[in-house]
Amino acid sequence: MSDISFPPPYTPLARLHEAVRTRGFAVLSPADVAALAGVDEGAFDALLPSWNHLEPDGYLRDGGRYRRRRHSSFIVENDALALQPHRAHWQPVEYNALHGGMQRWFEPIEEATLAQSVWSKLLLALASACSALAANPPHWHVEAHQFRIDTADGIGRPTPEGAHRDGVDFVAVLLVGRVDIIGGETRVFDVAGPDGQRFTLDAPWSLLFMEDARVIHESTPIRPRQGAASGHRDTLVVTYRASGFLGSD
Repeated sequence: MSDISFPPPYTPLARLHEAVRTRGFAVLSPADVAALAGVDEGAFDALLPSWNHLEPDGYLRDGGRYRRRRHSSFIVENDALALQPHRAHWQPVEYNALHGGMQRWFEPIEEATLAQSVWSKLLLALASACSALAANPPHWHVEAHQFRIDTADGIGRPTPEGAHRDGVDFVAVLLVGRVDIIGGETRVFDVAGPDGQRFTLDAPWSLLFMEDARVIHESTPIRPRQGAASGHRDTLVVTYRASGFLGSD
């Protein structure tokens, strides 16, 4: 694992929809993510403390202890975000060969996090982007996942299931922070062909936005930077599905 990385292929906000229609994905800079949500740069930092309160993921089938997370579900309808009763996260094995087919109950995202105005502004802005690309469905079923991948045991795997789709309509992956690590390269591939791109999200609150049916994605393992005892990579993953929550239809 080397420290060589490729810069993110940022798309201007004005070309977000065009890029997704053309390639199946787009990458936005932190400034454009803030503009998309209608907030000042730095406003998302109000959410940062919550990543220090994530709970261990007890479902890792590779026996690892490197992942902490929280998970909550919402419905977006009529430009409003509504928290749903806490539910298990479920994926079919067709989309997640390692962890699919089982009910995974994670601790919910903390109320103090959900109460931050930037939380709802971000999720609603992403929903609007989804609607612009999907002929305005009546509502979106949204799942939000906070992740911390650490290197306390030497290596951490952001996507232990490998390259995958999520079984939803759209996926938003926001880098929250990188501390004393190397690796964690993002790779996005055309699901129907050989084309792909690799890059490293390194700026806090940069965004990878994908149309799930058209691309598969993964992030490579991380390890501590030389001289560091440990490190971590924090992300926020938000998925949007029009037809219902996975496992309920």
